[in-house]
Amino acid sequence: MPDAPDTPIQVVTSAGEFDVVIVLLRDFLHRSGALRAVAAVDRGTGVAPAIVDCERFLPVEVDLGDRLLQLAHETPLQAPSPDLPHVHQQPPFEVDADGGVVTGAIGGLEHLAHAVRALADLLGDRGVAVATFETTNAEVPLALSARAGGEEPVVVTLGDASFELP
Repeated sequence: MPDAPDTPIQVVTSAGEFDVVIVLLRDFLHRSGALRAVAAVDRGTGVAPAIVDCERFLPVEVDLGDRLLQLAHETPLQAPSPDLPHVHQQPPFEVDADGGVVTGAIGGLEHLAHAVRALADLLGDRGVAVATFETTNAEVPLALSARAGGEEPVVVTLGDASFELP
């Protein structure tokens, strides 16, 4: 995850102010069935955002640019759980990356797009959320990304191809 291979990794039991983001991402991951949920959290003017990466069965990572915090996925945290809107798992989507076609349960993609947008909104101003979901083709996962505020469309990524949802 860090750009430089020499970025120090600190194994921790808390990521401090980012614990609430970790709790949020883990909740989203488990409720939505996502393979991975990533958040870019604004840290103010002149400072790169913190990247919080939560993947199934792997340690959670918080990239602060100059160091990488890592904690076990199941580490209990004392942070409150933000109110994530209803989200439920969808069966794996069938995808055609060349044609930009996603086939699944009626309303399933829209449901997850709304959930990812809500996740981004919970990250605060300038927050970005990305969630990756299973497809019937393991080589072509489906990712949804959204910025807080709802002014930009949710982006669907299939492999190397990206499409905006209307």
